[in-house]
Amino acid sequence: MAADIGTLRAEYQKLNRSCFLLGASGDTGKELLKQILQSRLFSKITLIGRRKLEYEDQAYKNVLQEVVDFEKLDDYASAFQGHDVGFCCLGATTSGKAGEAGFIRVDHDYVVKSAELAKSGGCKHFNLVSAWGANKGSRFLYFRVKGEVDAEIEGMDFQRFSSFRPALLMVDREESRPGAWFMRKMIASLAYMFPTAYTVPITTLAKAMLNNAVMPSDKKVELLENKAIHSLGKLGEETAKGKC
Repeated sequence: MAADIGTLRAEYQKLNRSCFLLGASGDTGKELLKQILQSRLFSKITLIGRRKLEYEDQAYKNVLQEVVDFEKLDDYASAFQGHDVGFCCLGATTSGKAGEAGFIRVDHDYVVKSAELAKSGGCKHFNLVSAWGANKGSRFLYFRVKGEVDAEIEGMDFQRFSSFRPALLMVDREESRPGAWFMRKMIASLAYMFPTAYTVPITTLAKAMLNNAVMPSDKKVELLENKAIHSLGKLGEETAKGKC
């Protein structure tokens, strides 16, 4: 498949599809938007968020933006209409930072309601950044909420639902949480020895999401764990190296 991913991307471009992106201000969303623009896979790109984002690079000039109030999303249903593909990078909050209620509101309520509106608006392929260990039966709030969201979106019956479950994301955050920063430093040696087990570069996750989107699939639901994300993110690398 590595030798074919370039062809798949080229064929996908011809489909003239549109997409929306939730969470473009976060680390994953920023990288995903950058790669979406570079790939030219979509003829129309819409950002949906609580505020308008400012970009100086001309590459972003044709990106549309819909400003919504996540507490009243039903009032902004039109923002979710007319998109073939949806990418949701909302979340990445913690109960410690936002409080348990705030964490559930953002990582569950906002995400589920957005998926509902996307489905009603005609979205066929919904892509979600979930989390390693997501399990609706977990005793731990974070993993339980992530698992519940996966299960609820699966029940919405999208033509295709892809849930990405990355392990620790490797990225230099502008406002990194001290605990996460320390964990990344401690786990760096393990990541070197076991590169697909405990971590994944945020650039790899974004590339995996786009590579997966262009690949034909007969699965309505895809739960993509960390190893699968690494594999998808590396597609085409050998071909690219061979051309250098």
